[in-house]
Amino acid sequence: MTIRLLALDVDGTLTDGGVYMNGQGAEFKRFDIRDGMGIVRLRKAGVEIALISGRHSAATEQRARDLGITRLCNGVADKMPVLAALVEELGITFAETAYMGDDVNDVECLRAAGLALVPADGVPEARAAADYVTCSPAGRGAVREAAELILAGNGGL
Repeated sequence: MTIRLLALDVDGTLTDGGVYMNGQGAEFKRFDIRDGMGIVRLRKAGVEIALISGRHSAATEQRARDLGITRLCNGVADKMPVLAALVEELGITFAETAYMGDDVNDVECLRAAGLALVPADGVPEARAAADYVTCSPAGRGAVREAAELILAGNGGL
């Protein structure tokens, strides 16, 4: 089945999970440019992209803007209702949905998705729920690897 939506956790998936704080409220995150190119390629192929992050972060908002991602759910305590609402809004099925996450708060979404993706350094509970565990770690090409897998499975669009 063709994947029409890729929903991504952010911290520990698009980033290496580290957060740099300066003690004055500023926060910095590192995003991988190759992951961004994977997202751009998916968008050009017609795959919808959504970010569902457990933490609210201005850096995540900026990265979403930079990549043209309009579906951003920042600071979500329970991700599954958000994923279900996205599936309904887009008029697609869970079978047409890929989800990528790395931690225990992603497991329910991983189990619901038609394609469950986890970075190489995801926690054991997430890896156990995965259809595919990337060779690359989070924030270091894992999302690009997932994007290429989806593009190939969608007929190389």
